[in-house]
Amino acid sequence: MQNKGFVKVFAVMLTLVCLFYLSFTIVTNKYYKEAKEYAAGDPMKESLFLDSLSTEKVWLGYTFKDCRSKELNLGLDLKGGMNVILEIDVAEVVKSLSNNNPDPNFNKALANAKARYSKTQKDFVTIFSEEYHAIDPGARLSAIFSTFELKEKITPQTSDAEVEKVLKAEIKSAMDNSFNVLRTRIDRFGVVAPNIQQLETDGRILIELPGIKEPERVRKLLQGSANLEFWETYELSEIYQPLIAANNVLRELNAETKQTVTAADTTAVAETVTEQKDSTTALAGDSLLAELSKDKPAADSLKSQSQEEWMKNNPLFSILQPHQSGNQLAPGPAVGVALAKDTATVNAYLAMRQVRDLFPRNIAFKWTVKAIDPKEQYYDLVAIKTNRDGKAPLEGDVIIDAKEDFAQHRASSEVSMTMNSEGAKKWARLTKDNVGKCIAIVLDNAVYSFPRVSDEIKGGRSSITGNFTPEEAKDLANVLKSGKMSASSRIIQEDIVGPSLGQEAINKGFISFGIALLALMLFLIVMYGFKPGMIANTALLLNLFFIMGVLASFQAVLTLSGIAGIVLALAIAVDANILINERIKEEIRGGKTVKKAVEEGYKKAFSAIFDSNLTSILTGVILFYFGTGPIRGFATTLIIGIVISFITAVFLTRIAYEGFMAKGKLLDLTFTTSISKDFLVNTKYNFLKHKKTLYIVTIALTIVCLGFLFGRGLNQGIDFTGGRNYVVRFDQPVNTVKIQEMLDPLFPEHVPSVITIGTQNQVRISTNYKITDSSEGIDEEITNKLYDGVKPLLPEGTTYQQFVSENILSSQKVGPSIADDIKTGAYWAVAFAVIAIGLYILLRFRDVSYSVGTVVSLLQDAIFILGMYAIFWGILPFSLEVDQTFIAAILTALGYSVNDKVVIFDRVREYTQLYPKRDKFELFNDSLNSTLDRSINTSVSTLIVLILIFIFAGDAIRSFSFAMLLGVFMGTLSSMFCAAPIAYEIQKRKQLKQEAKTQK
Repeated sequence: MQNKGFVKVFAVMLTLVCLFYLSFTIVTNKYYKEAKEYAAGDPMKESLFLDSLSTEKVWLGYTFKDCRSKELNLGLDLKGGMNVILEIDVAEVVKSLSNNNPDPNFNKALANAKARYSKTQKDFVTIFSEEYHAIDPGARLSAIFSTFELKEKITPQTSDAEVEKVLKAEIKSAMDNSFNVLRTRIDRFGVVAPNIQQLETDGRILIELPGIKEPERVRKLLQGSANLEFWETYELSEIYQPLIAANNVLRELNAETKQTVTAADTTAVAETVTEQKDSTTALAGDSLLAELSKDKPAADSLKSQSQEEWMKNNPLFSILQPHQSGNQLAPGPAVGVALAKDTATVNAYLAMRQVRDLFPRNIAFKWTVKAIDPKEQYYDLVAIKTNRDGKAPLEGDVIIDAKEDFAQHRASSEVSMTMNSEGAKKWARLTKDNVGKCIAIVLDNAVYSFPRVSDEIKGGRSSITGNFTPEEAKDLANVLKSGKMSASSRIIQEDIVGPSLGQEAINKGFISFGIALLALMLFLIVMYGFKPGMIANTALLLNLFFIMGVLASFQAVLTLSGIAGIVLALAIAVDANILINERIKEEIRGGKTVKKAVEEGYKKAFSAIFDSNLTSILTGVILFYFGTGPIRGFATTLIIGIVISFITAVFLTRIAYEGFMAKGKLLDLTFTTSISKDFLVNTKYNFLKHKKTLYIVTIALTIVCLGFLFGRGLNQGIDFTGGRNYVVRFDQPVNTVKIQEMLDPLFPEHVPSVITIGTQNQVRISTNYKITDSSEGIDEEITNKLYDGVKPLLPEGTTYQQFVSENILSSQKVGPSIADDIKTGAYWAVAFAVIAIGLYILLRFRDVSYSVGTVVSLLQDAIFILGMYAIFWGILPFSLEVDQTFIAAILTALGYSVNDKVVIFDRVREYTQLYPKRDKFELFNDSLNSTLDRSINTSVSTLIVLILIFIFAGDAIRSFSFAMLLGVFMGTLSSMFCAAPIAYEIQKRKQLKQEAKTQK
C-alpha cells in the first residue's frame, strides 16, 4: 500500500488530538463527581462548589471553566433543558427605520411582505421592495426612509438598490444587537454551557439552555424588549453614612433573632486586593469552595473565632466591601464589591424596610453586568438616582449610532455615540447638570458603564472612555446600539425536556448502543472467523474513539439522534469490512495466496466503498443543510462517522494485515467459519428471468402505497402542522380515550390528541389550540387547562406547580411559520438528495442507465416507506408521525440503499471490462449473484442494529428506526429487482440499437 507512512502518522496524530479533547470530559466528570459527593444532594452547594473552581487551573494549564467549554456536551434530550428558537420581528424593524411612516401604500406593502415572508426563501427587504413597487410602481423607497436618523445614509435622491442595501445592513445590525442582548441575559441567568447562535433565516436565533427548571421565567427573559437607560448617580461619599447605619441595623436585627445572617456557604472576606480600571482598590472575599476543592474541610473549621465575631458584628460589610483608595473612600458611584454568590444576599439586605428607610428615597442599587476581576468572581454595586415616575432621564431610543474607536491620546479603546435631535438636547442638559459626576449606562437593569462627565456635551455626539479593551468597547457599542430600534421577539419553537426523562434517554440510548455494538462485533466473528473478526472489531472500537474525539474537538453536542447516527455509521463501517472480506474470500477461492488475496481484496473493494460512502455523505450534508436541532446532530455524527469508518476500514485494517503477514502471521486465514463457509457461495439465481413479473408486483405495490398516501394520508407531527406536545406521566396506568374526553371541553374546536408513549402510565398530549397566539402567559394558560383536565387522575392535593415540575416530563412548541419552513425544507431535502445521488451515479459510472435505475428504485423506496406509514399509523402501538426525524430516516435509508446499488453496479462495470463480449443478461445475473453474499450480510448486520435500536432506544427514535428498517429491507430488494433490471433494460436496448446501426 502506497503512502503507508503518511497513514500511520495521520492515525497517530488523530489519536493524540482525540485523547487531548476527550481528556477535558474526563477531568470535568471527575469534578462533577466530587461536587455531588460534597453537596450530598443539595443542588445549591453543588453549584457553588463548581462555581468556586471556575477560574482555577485544573488541567494542562486550563481553568475549570475552559475545561467545561471543551468537554463533550450532552444534548438537551439526554440531560434535560430548554431549546428555543426566537424570531425577531423584521417587519417591525423596517417600520421603525421609516420612523413609523403612516403612508398607506408603505404599510400595505409591509403587511403583504410579512404574509409572503414565511412562504419563500427570499430575504424580507427584497420581498418588501417587490410588494411596494407592485402597489405603487413609480414610487421611490428613499421617500419613505430618508429620515433624520438615516440622513447620512439615505437622501431623497438615493436609488432603490442603495436603499435596499442600507435596509439590509440596518436589519443585520438590529439582529446582531438583539443577539448580543440575549447572550448577555443568558450569561446572567447562570446557565452552564448555554448555546446561542443566529440561524440563516433572517431574525431567527437558536438558544439551548441545559438544566433549566423555570421555563416560564426564561420565556419572559427572552421575549422582553431591551431597555437601555441613562441614569444620574450618587457618589459613595454621599451614602457612606447610611451604609454604616444599615450595617448596624442588620447587626441589631441579628442579635434580636439570635441569628448570624451570612451568604450561603460563604467564608469570611479574605484580604485580597483587586486592581480596578479607575486605579481604585477594593477589598474582596475569597471563596470557601476554592478551599474545599483542595482539602474540603467543613466551613466552620476554616473560620477563626475572631472572623466569626467580625462577621456577626458586620453582616453587610462582611459580604459588601466599600471601595477605598488608600485610606479614603474611592470617588464614583460604585458602592462596593461582592462575590457573585453574595449579590442576592446583599439585595435582600438592602430591600429590607428597616434598611431601605435609611437611604434617600430616590436611590436604587444595580450590579455591574461584568465582573471586575480576571477570575470573574467580584461585581460592583452602583448607586443611581431614580425619578418619581421611575423613568430614566434619557433612554436608548435616541441613539442613532455607536461604534468602537481608538483614542490615540489615551492609547486605549473608547466608544463614540450619536443621538438624534431630541436626544442631543436631553443629553446636553443631563451632562450639564452632572459635570464632575458619573452617568450610569444601564441595560436590562445591569450597569454596563458609568463614565464621569467632564463638561457639557452638545450636538448629540460624545465619546465614552474608561480604559476599555477593544472587546469591551465593542460590547458597549453593541449595548448602546441595542436601544436604536425596537424589535420585539417571540418564541416560534420550543422544546423542554425534564431531567428525569433526559436520564431515561441516556440510559436507553447507551444500552441500545452497547448492545448494537456487541451484536455487530459478534456478527463479524461468526461470519469471518475470530482473527479477521477481531481486526474488524478493533477498527470499530477505534472508529468509536475517533468519532467521540472529533465530536469533542468540534465542541459538538451529543444527542440521542446523534447516538443513532454513530450506531448507523458503525453499521456502514461494518459494510466496508464485509465488502473487503467478501472480496478477499473471492480471491482465495480463485486460488490466490492469502497475502495476495488480501492485497487484491482491498484494491478491488476500494471503488465500491468510496462511491457508497460518498453518496451517504452527500445525504448527510443535505440533512445538515435542511435540518435543524436533532436532525443536524444526527447528520453531524453520521458524516464524521462515515469519514472515520472509511479511514479505519480501508487503511488501518490493511496496515494491520500487512504488518502481521510481514512477520509470517495470519497466512492461514480463510475468512470463513463453519457457519459461513458455504453461505451463498456460487449461487446461480436468475434475477432477470422474472423481471416482468417483478415490474408488475413493484407497480402494484407502488399504486397501493400511493392510494393510502392520497386516501388516508400521513399523521403529520407538529413539526409540519404547528402545535404543542406534552409528555405527561401519571402514578398509575391511564386510558388515552378517557383523557381525551376529559380535555375536550377545555379546548374548544381543537380536541387534543392523546397517545401512549412508552409505558401505560405515560402519554403524549398534542394540541394546536391558540398556537398562533403569542401573547404573554399563553403557555401557562395551556398548561393550566391540562392541569384542570387531568386533575382527577393526579394524586389528591397535587398543585399546579407540582404538576408542571413533576408530571410534565417534556414539552414542545412549534409555531406555524417555522412549521411551514420545516415542511418546505423537508420537501427540498428529499428532492435534492435524489437528484444529487442520481447526478453522482451518472458522473461516476458515465452511463445514464445506472442513474435511471438508481433514481427510480430510490423513489420506490421512499414511496414504500411513506405508504407503510400511511397504512399503519394509529394501528401499530407506537407513534408513526411524520416529522423532521422521519424525513431524516427517509434520507438516511435512501443513502444506505444507494450503497447496495453502487456495489452491484461497480461489479457490473468490472465484469463489463473483463468480459466485454459477454451477453448483458448473463453479465448482470453474474454480478448480482457474486455480490449477493455482501448484500445479504450487510443488510442482516444493519437490520440487527436497527432492531436493537427499535427495541431498546425508547420512543424518542423508535419511529426513526422503524422507517430505517423499512428502508433497509426495501432498499435491498429494490437493488436486486428494480435498479439492476432497469439498468439492464436500458443497456440492452442501447446495445441493440448499436448492433442495428452496425448491420446497416
